Amino acid sequence: MRLLIFGLGYTGSALARHLAPGGWRIAAVTRDGRDDSIAFADTDRVTFEIANASHIVSTVAPGETDPILAAFAPQLGEARAWLGYLSSTGVYGDTNGAWVDETAPIGTGRRMERAQADAAWLALGARVFRLPGIYGPGRSPLERAARGDAARIHIPGQVFSRVHLDDIVAGITAGFDAPRGAYNLADDLPAPQSDVVAYACSLLGIAPPPLVPLDQADLSPQARAFYSENRRVANHKAKRVLRWRPLYPDYRLGLRALSASTSPTSTSTAPAAASADQR
Repeated sequence: MRLLIFGLGYTGSALARHLAPGGWRIAAVTRDGRDDSIAFADTDRVTFEIANASHIVSTVAPGETDPILAAFAPQLGEARAWLGYLSSTGVYGDTNGAWVDETAPIGTGRRMERAQADAAWLALGARVFRLPGIYGPGRSPLERAARGDAARIHIPGQVFSRVHLDDIVAGITAGFDAPRGAYNLADDLPAPQSDVVAYACSLLGIAPPPLVPLDQADLSPQARAFYSENRRVANHKAKRVLRWRPLYPDYRLGLRALSASTSPTSTSTAPAAASADQR
């Protein structure tokens, strides 16, 4: 089995670590060819790997366009490999807190480029995994709370979905035997960001930061735009078709496991819950 990964970020690296002990031959493409990966500009080598891979996964978020499709769409279209793409539940846009599944239209969110890339990978026959906020080892509210830079933004009625890193990897590998199409990989309990931060603080035995109204919060324009959307992400299709069950069906279980297995004084500078743009 030959896996080609475009992008060795947080999730791409975790997928490689998970599969390597099983005898997979794994090649990765990165912008600069770091960590023994293939440089993106080495088009001959990348084309060879595409032609010889049994499985291909792209974790690369689009800029104005999807750089992987812009450079290698013809080769990917001719590949015999299983194709996977990590997208974002942001393609659904704001639903005013309503549940959304894979039958909903996409393209109403903050980033049209993300929805265009999502649709393009689907047209190639990929399994597209739509991800909400990602958290896991070294990248969770525990680290931010321990550093003292966690914030609790108070927006009545607003919730977000999230997913643990291990559950993403499990969903991707479950998709190896699944039909083409889109799959939401999210936990079972959408929750306010403020509740998640408060629970992380309780695990660390520290007082939670005060609730701050959105209009008084010191946020970047990007973060403020993030808080403009409110939705609950349904995962029933992944459970039914992939037979996927999240190991951490809610943030409490996920944070408790992380608290038990990692040092609360981690010096990680990663964000508390990465969007799919930060895979």
